[in-house]
Amino acid sequence: MSELLLIRHGETEWSRNGRHTGRTDLPLTADGEEQARALRPLLSGRKIAEVYSSPMQRALRTAELAGLPTPQIDPDLREWDYGGYEGVTTAEIHRARPGWYLFRDGVAPGTAGHPGESPEEVGARADRVLARVTPRLDAREGGEAGDVVLVAHAHFLRVLTARRLGLPPSAGGLFTFETGTVGVLGIEHERPAVVAWNARSL
Repeated sequence: MSELLLIRHGETEWSRNGRHTGRTDLPLTADGEEQARALRPLLSGRKIAEVYSSPMQRALRTAELAGLPTPQIDPDLREWDYGGYEGVTTAEIHRARPGWYLFRDGVAPGTAGHPGESPEEVGARADRVLARVTPRLDAREGGEAGDVVLVAHAHFLRVLTARRLGLPPSAGGLFTFETGTVGVLGIEHERPAVVAWNARSL
């Protein structure tokens, strides 16, 4: 079995400041670009069969600087649509909505173009991604053996991890995911398992 490598993009100005960044297409900071470049040694030793990326520039630039092959763009890898919480910090939300928890409560409605998503809606996107890539992780399905890489965003990848492990989307809250790091999902005793998390070296 090959492994599923999850890469969170490098730092942006909003991620540094804790602002929810869904559909706002921000570039990497200088530190974020350095984080992405620092992944090259980790990834260079892996046999990579396929790479998929969110269409957002912060993900695509991370893939480029990390030395990955040109990714296939998958719109389902976009970050959570935060709706009315786009650009807002958790502390600011808590002042108006004490006890709010993204993975349980979802977000406030936004504009027509960005209405916001529930945890279940994000989970459905994650399930679509997993349905496409999981057969490629099993060499018995044919084709070139090797790891599959997803370059995307923290909250979405946390939900995807939960779904890969057979957990509900809300269980994404059990995983933190730092900028410019890698999570590795593999198989143990024929069941999906976390092999490494928040890794900068393997």
